[in-house]
Amino acid sequence: MESVAHRGPEPVQIDLDELARLAAREYIALALEAERRAYLEDHAHLLDADGRRLVVGHGHGRQRELTTAAGAVAVRAPRVRDRRAGERFVSALLPPYLRRSPKVGAVLPLLYLHGLSSGDFVPALAEFFGSDAGLSASTITRLTQGWQAEHTAWERRDLSAVDYVYYWVDGVHTRVRLEEDRLCCLVIVGVRLDGTKELVAVRDGYRESTESWAELLRDLRERGLEAPAVAVGDGALGFWAALRDVFPQTREQRCWVHKTANVLDALPKRLHDPARAALHGVYEAEGREAALDAARAFAEAFADYPKATAKVTDDLEALLTFYDFPREHWVHLRTINPIESTFATVRLRQRVTKGPGSRAAGLAMAYKLMRVAEERWRRINAPHLVALVRAGAAFVDGRLQEGREQPREHAA
Repeated sequence: MESVAHRGPEPVQIDLDELARLAAREYIALALEAERRAYLEDHAHLLDADGRRLVVGHGHGRQRELTTAAGAVAVRAPRVRDRRAGERFVSALLPPYLRRSPKVGAVLPLLYLHGLSSGDFVPALAEFFGSDAGLSASTITRLTQGWQAEHTAWERRDLSAVDYVYYWVDGVHTRVRLEEDRLCCLVIVGVRLDGTKELVAVRDGYRESTESWAELLRDLRERGLEAPAVAVGDGALGFWAALRDVFPQTREQRCWVHKTANVLDALPKRLHDPARAALHGVYEAEGREAALDAARAFAEAFADYPKATAKVTDDLEALLTFYDFPREHWVHLRTINPIESTFATVRLRQRVTKGPGSRAAGLAMAYKLMRVAEERWRRINAPHLVALVRAGAAFVDGRLQEGREQPREHAA
């Protein structure tokens, strides 16, 4: 008789995603039961006239689906019968009508802002989460309406308790699908005394006009802001005339990234690499005198292109302002990167959706994107030096000059 080899049990095929959902369901159930148990124990001493407890368990509610980071999880909330007048048990873990976890709710605006159109939410996220519960295009419509209201309230906040020593400013243009004029967002990011970067303003402006910027700066001043020590921006802004009118004591620093791009536009392509290297030698010089020498060398080397050289020589003082501030801050003061890098995501979103449907929606989207990005911004280098700048301490070629202060016309 032929022997039959002994075979072990068939291996169990485990789907890791399903396992995660099962574990999540189990732990959520345990946590909800523990929450109810604690509530009952806290009120166990409350009795009616017949000696019966006023607060007792009352089974479970109907099953509902909760969208979590682990996927869609079926839950049944424990119920409590509370016979006290005006009292009711409400779970802090699973509030009534909750259909998705707070973290999933936070992901939705991020995905929208980063380019996922509202119509894509159900097919894209239903596969990821295992369900389309709580995910719809109307969710995004409600989000944008909420952002508009949030932005309106934020624009009216009191600023008397904050102080921004440095400003980065820019005007960011975006298309608007349903309107002829392009939206121009006037954006200001500031540095507080502790070196923290914060969004100061996002406002609709008319083509970066001087009056639009002046209106914004006057509003900031009226709400309690002092003049910044220095403002950084490109050379095409109506901002500079507005700044001289509203905050005349603020120093001006031109953005070297924009300046370099403008110079290269005025040169033949074959000269771009040597011109870029020459400009790098100007703003990377160890001190102002060395930078001036490098600027003269640049002007001589490209003398055949006076339009290109004039872009540097005519604006040289405002290009070298950063030398009068701490060396550790130079990398921050030479460009408007905090605004430029953040708004790259807005431009991505426009390529997907062809721009916001209205100016109000576009402004709200820009505001929300900046507020989300703000959470990831790191403090500037040597943050302890910001307070010294605000106090009027003098810096020469980035080094603190003991016992000296900035000249009055340059003080913040």
